Amino acid sequence: MPQTSASDILVIGGGVIGLMTARELANAGATVTLVEMGDTGQQASWAGGGILSPLYPWRYAGAVTALAGWSQHAYPDLCVELFESTGIDPEYSSSGLMVLDPEEHAEALAWAAAEQIELEVLTRAQMAEKEPGLATDVREALWFADVGQIRNPRLTKALRAAIAPKANIREHEEVLELRVQDGQVRGVRTRTGEIPADRIVVCAGAWTADLLAKLGRKPDIRPVRGQMILFYAKPGQIRHLTLFRERYVIPRRDGRVLIGSTLEEAGFDKRTTAEAKEELYRIATALFPLLKRTPIEDHWAGLRPGSPSGIPYIGPYPGAAGLYVNAGHFRNGLVTGPASARLLADLLLGREPILPPSPYALDAPRG
Repeated sequence: MPQTSASDILVIGGGVIGLMTARELANAGATVTLVEMGDTGQQASWAGGGILSPLYPWRYAGAVTALAGWSQHAYPDLCVELFESTGIDPEYSSSGLMVLDPEEHAEALAWAAAEQIELEVLTRAQMAEKEPGLATDVREALWFADVGQIRNPRLTKALRAAIAPKANIREHEEVLELRVQDGQVRGVRTRTGEIPADRIVVCAGAWTADLLAKLGRKPDIRPVRGQMILFYAKPGQIRHLTLFRERYVIPRRDGRVLIGSTLEEAGFDKRTTAEAKEELYRIATALFPLLKRTPIEDHWAGLRPGSPSGIPYIGPYPGAAGLYVNAGHFRNGLVTGPASARLLADLLLGREPILPPSPYALDAPRG
């Protein structure tokens, strides 16, 4: 079976978490190989919406809030750096987020005060001023002025271009087995051969648990399907991010509008359904009737890496020296990606961690 020369670190998975992790490690001077079973950035990282905040952030544990907060501060400079170094614009925009769920105002305001997050309550007149095309009976809305968004397919393309000169990227190469000998990781076996490595980071998203299960224990990560539709609208018709009853509306710079997303326990089935398309269309056109005159351009599904309480697993894998995990971010891989990658790199390289790592350990309790 053919072998390749060893890298300092092998990263498994080419989604946003794997790409950001590889970038952090390569920027620190490590020799990195990234292995992806398909094309980089084509799974959940491509399928998501790109809102740079957890949906209903007050519902999440402090461990998720900490990762999100660090990442939110990092994103503007990260996107500028990626654009300048690659010529690919991730299209970071500070769009602001309007939440239309009135029954959660008290909880949200208390959370914002405790976390020192800017949060405003909008009157009906203020809502209409921000979104003239919005149709709702809600009398007041929550307004997160600082919440931004990125165009996630462009972000992953920029990340790949940024690390390509620094790392060995191997696409269309599925990892079948992690090789561990005498309690030390030795490399991986793929469909084309073996790749030796003394340090490995598993960033395989929804596929992480199956890969690690062969070692005797696995993190509680499962695929959760999400479907979205895309309207071919015009710039300026919808101006801000809108969230209502677990569904969100995302306007892009070019006018396109995304509506998502379902939460479905469907295993690894990525097929779209007519029922989900109909539901998303009904919700979108009820909130913004102007979309009734707008053609649907696309409809797709992705598989999120679901985990208990949405807290990702970031850190060493017990019982296998040199093996690390950065996975299980559920709906928040994009918003927590920069902090997750930095924390993993800190732990692997022996640096002072940016956040206390214990909540993300593989054996840490999760609700």
